[in-house]
Amino acid sequence: MRQVVLDTETTGLRPSEGHRVIEIAAIEIIDYLPTGKTYQQYINPQRDVPDSSFKVHGLSYEFLKDKPLFEHIVSGFLEFLGTDPIIAHNVDFDVGFLNYELNTCGKESLKNDKIDTVSIAREKFPGQSVSLDALCKRFAIDNKQREKHSATIDTELLARVYIELMDARELSLDLSAKSVTANSTSSFDTEKIKDRNLAPRISDQEKKLHEEFIQTLGEHSIWKKIKQSKNNHTSE
Repeated sequence: MRQVVLDTETTGLRPSEGHRVIEIAAIEIIDYLPTGKTYQQYINPQRDVPDSSFKVHGLSYEFLKDKPLFEHIVSGFLEFLGTDPIIAHNVDFDVGFLNYELNTCGKESLKNDKIDTVSIAREKFPGQSVSLDALCKRFAIDNKQREKHSATIDTELLARVYIELMDARELSLDLSAKSVTANSTSSFDTEKIKDRNLAPRISDQEKKLHEEFIQTLGEHSIWKKIKQSKNNHTSE
């Protein structure tokens, strides 16, 4: 099951007022496991960035003016997105802006299924804050790097939040472990370390002190049982 966790940054709140998308970030997850495939793009909005928006995400027009136009990156973005479900925090906001951009450059609106993590969180935690920061705190997800809104950072955090919301963390960890085991190919040459003459982990003096300490313990101490078991195994 492939899904795409997505976030955008914009110049304002409404495309109907002439605001534009200035950053898109997306992460591919399959069966609740991030695959490592990501998409990120800054976009020239061909307009100013209001100070109120700049304070939220820190992206200025000076920074964005040499970035590509949406129409120049749309093919690569749609290819990454595919036809799979879109997961976003307040998904209608992000998809609404993306559809505006798509329509502006002659493309059809997105037909992907939409999954809104705000709605899921409100259902699970009625009456409580469901902001991304609040959910990160609830699930003990480190979000210290989120000093300002960033589509790149927010998608990474949201992917982890979504996995927690769906009670799929154990499944995700299990799949991750299996994936690492199945795909790991070591380039480490064990022949180079096989015959290393390593120094003892403890000195002879430390061994002596340890033996003396054991002798001070009672007959039923765990150390004496371990030593007796080792001696019996050796004699066999």
